[in-house]
Amino acid sequence: MALGEGGGSRLRRQLESGGFAAGEYVKQLSQQSDGDRDLQEHRQRIQALSEETAQSLKRNVYQNYRQFIETAREISYLESEMYQLSHILTEQKGIMEAVTQALLLQADRDDPALGARRAAATDPFLPLSAKEAAANEEGRQRTLTTLLEKVEGCRDLLPESPGKYLVYNGDLVEYDADHMAQIQRVHAFLMNDCLLVATALPNRRGAYRYDALYPLDGLAVVNVKDNPPMKDMFKLLMFPESRIFQAENAKIKKEWLEVLEETKRNRALSEKRRLEQEALPRPAPTPPESTNPFEEDEEDEEEEPSADEEVVDLSLEWIQELPEDLDVCIAQRDFEGAVDLLDKLNEYLGDKPVSQPVKELRAKVDERVRQLTDVLVFELSPDRSLRGGPRATRRAVSQLIRLGQSTKACELFLKNRAAAVQTAIRQLRIEGATLLYIHKLCHVFFTSLLETAREFETDFAGNNGCYSAFVVWARSSMRMFVDAFSKQVFDSKESLSTAAECVKVAKEHCKQLSEIGLDLTFIIHALLVKDIKGALQSYKDIIIEATKHRNSEEMWRRMNLMTPEALGKLREEMRSCGVGNFDQYTGDDCWVNLSYTVVAFTKQTMAFLEEALKLYFPELHMVLLESLVEIILVAVQHVDYSLRCEQDPEKKAFIRQNASFLYETVLPVVEKRFEEGVGKPAKQLQDLRNASRLMRVNPESTTSVV
Repeated sequence: MALGEGGGSRLRRQLESGGFAAGEYVKQLSQQSDGDRDLQEHRQRIQALSEETAQSLKRNVYQNYRQFIETAREISYLESEMYQLSHILTEQKGIMEAVTQALLLQADRDDPALGARRAAATDPFLPLSAKEAAANEEGRQRTLTTLLEKVEGCRDLLPESPGKYLVYNGDLVEYDADHMAQIQRVHAFLMNDCLLVATALPNRRGAYRYDALYPLDGLAVVNVKDNPPMKDMFKLLMFPESRIFQAENAKIKKEWLEVLEETKRNRALSEKRRLEQEALPRPAPTPPESTNPFEEDEEDEEEEPSADEEVVDLSLEWIQELPEDLDVCIAQRDFEGAVDLLDKLNEYLGDKPVSQPVKELRAKVDERVRQLTDVLVFELSPDRSLRGGPRATRRAVSQLIRLGQSTKACELFLKNRAAAVQTAIRQLRIEGATLLYIHKLCHVFFTSLLETAREFETDFAGNNGCYSAFVVWARSSMRMFVDAFSKQVFDSKESLSTAAECVKVAKEHCKQLSEIGLDLTFIIHALLVKDIKGALQSYKDIIIEATKHRNSEEMWRRMNLMTPEALGKLREEMRSCGVGNFDQYTGDDCWVNLSYTVVAFTKQTMAFLEEALKLYFPELHMVLLESLVEIILVAVQHVDYSLRCEQDPEKKAFIRQNASFLYETVLPVVEKRFEEGVGKPAKQLQDLRNASRLMRVNPESTTSVV
């Protein structure tokens, strides 16, 4: 029942009003209604209004669905950017505090008295004797050992070493970062150089199992804003993963944040002091006294350095600050600056001997190189935003190549582009005509492939070994394209003409790749040959069935087209089929001296041949030829059978006239058009025409054309 515009508006306003009371409304309606009929009509109006509202809501949801998805992606991307920004700010704060400590240390060196006063004012443990300090150190290590004995599986991963001690520990609850669902209860052990996370063992109080170990150098702490009921949480960032933990209360959360930051600062400061101590020149050891003058001469000769050895000077300021500078560059995403520093170091140490200090410096730098590589790998991962095209990956790819990771850069670049192409194809909306969708599909795919090839040639110009990987990737991408193409064109049972136009569009777009010297035509042929064979055979069966149906109803009568316009249209159709002498088969008053069956067969066969030639490539030669022969044999055998069985002289003469048109006009046209389209003659069609010629020479023969 249609809902009136005025009545529907009044009813909607009444139901949407803020003071609407359902009970009062039903009571009033029952009093005003004349009977059951009025209540049924009112119920139908409310039901129609409900359906209209539901449809409106559904339309709004569908209209905004894509915007919801894009907004969610952008929020996720901005969240990761905020995490990185927080990490950068934390690192900057640590750097500033380290600089302050370094300046205070330098001031203490310049004025020892001032340093002593400051130390006395700030260090409550300064009056302790050396023996008491050693006892404290031993006690802290004993406490660490006792606690770690309760953690299974950490002995091999966390060996005891002098100077390692426990700073803080406590129970935490871990939550899922995406859904904020509780995962497990853990116990965290913060040491002066790392953080150990262990899970509680069931049915064993105070016992834990090793879960993860994170060095403080690569750990960032981020405060998570309270959002009830989720509160008292903080996040630990360990590239490329992150974990969220919840403390018991706000006080314990504050203690964790403060002690983590303080321990990280102390760790950075102690590392800097150790480097400064290593950089100081060491005094040569005093040789023991000897009463033998000859032994002194021999020792002097042995201790004198050879002229070939070269001492590597690692006390340069830029070398001392290199690890910290690399950390800053990585945190600030200055990838070019980090690789420039590495190139400068490699150039400086290129021809220098490998001493123990050089090995230690190399170990520190290699750790930063691994971190830099991980960041660059993450930049190229498909999880990142795929917008911006292939050029958006150039920065990360170029730096990976400079780091000697060209193979990894090539693999990640191609994976990124494969994900981008697949996403672009999936976002295409299947609507309207099939040919329109195929135009969009080919434009998106081949344009992306061409841009990827050009960017690959730019990025990997000096790495010839990567080009084979690109060819393999291009073949894999082409297979993905053909799957989408075939699903829309061949699986949906489109007509042969539509399939031919779609394949033609795909071939034309594929030829665009020849601009950069890439020919993938043979690949698209190999991937489409099975589907095209199936389409040709399916359409051949349709023509044969239609021809047999017309043959079963054949009366061998002339065609009467009734109007000159219809006769002119038939002449034009036969001329487009290649039949130039059709006028000799037309008579007066719109009569055609041919059977309807033969004329329809001619038009259908020539249309099949024209569409099949659009799909043709060498692998389809025999399939097309055998299909043509099967179609023609149906008509030829029918004419042969009718000649042998017909007894009426007039009809027999008319059948011979149709046979003459079929053998002398249609078969030569088919043979000529096939040779033009393929480029070589077809022996099977020649044999078929020769067999028909033998039958015309001996029309009373009982031998049929096979």
